[in-house]
Amino acid sequence: MGNDIIASMITSIRNANSKKIKIVQIPATNTTRAIAKILLREGFIEDFTNKQNANILVLNLKYQGKKKKSYITTLRRISKPGLRIYSNHKEIPKVLGGIGIVILSTSGGIITDREARQKKIGGELLCYIW
Repeated sequence: MGNDIIASMITSIRNANSKKIKIVQIPATNTTRAIAKILLREGFIEDFTNKQNANILVLNLKYQGKKKKSYITTLRRISKPGLRIYSNHKEIPKVLGGIGIVILSTSGGIITDREARQKKIGGELLCYIW
């Protein structure tokens, strides 16, 4: 049985969100870095850094107000190692009418649903975020 690094990342972020923890540490891979860049660009996290010696990615989650309401409401894995889910650019689902995003793994790298539609490329649906 292999490790699903994306599911591990999603679970770590989801657990930190439920406990209102600001800092999450995950293993640094090219995939997790690309997903973290998308989360930063879309405004779901404050920032992220790469620990030099430990090969660890440190995500700073974003909260609003005194009650620390999270910017990430739901984070769900779509395609799994046992059941891969692919879509062409015409069939990529819109999350909450375009409020949320879908992260895809394509031949052009890991991108959002909007970028995939714009470039007219499909790929493997990794996760939903809203």
